Amino acid sequence: MRRTPLPPRGQQQAGVALLEVLVAVLLFSLGILGLIGLQARAISFSADAEDRNRAALLANEVATLMWIRKSVTVPAADLTAWQARVADPLAGGLPNGEGEVEVDGTAANVTITWRPPSRETTEGSTLTTRVVLP
Repeated sequence: MRRTPLPPRGQQQAGVALLEVLVAVLLFSLGILGLIGLQARAISFSADAEDRNRAALLANEVATLMWIRKSVTVPAADLTAWQARVADPLAGGLPNGEGEVEVDGTAANVTITWRPPSRETTEGSTLTTRVVLP
């Protein structure tokens, strides 16, 4: 049997550097895609936190009305105006927002529900505050 001679040492590794570069580019692009996904989640969590903060401020607004009047019963006109503010995102409200006040003796439960348009499910977010007056 006749053996073919091996090519010179420099020619044996031809193309290996190109393969290493391709693998490095693949790993780099996977890392960048991971960072993009992480950024998208961070933006989503930030928007949700902003909505929760707005809901807390709106609940505090109706609780302040109760403390000023020294009664958990809010006049119908004030309650209607507050509910309109909760439902109007352009006026500091929430997307698909609804506000409700349930009076129970000297206490009241303020419930605010909303659902961002970006959320695909029908399940929304809810914030409930209990106001108890002495």
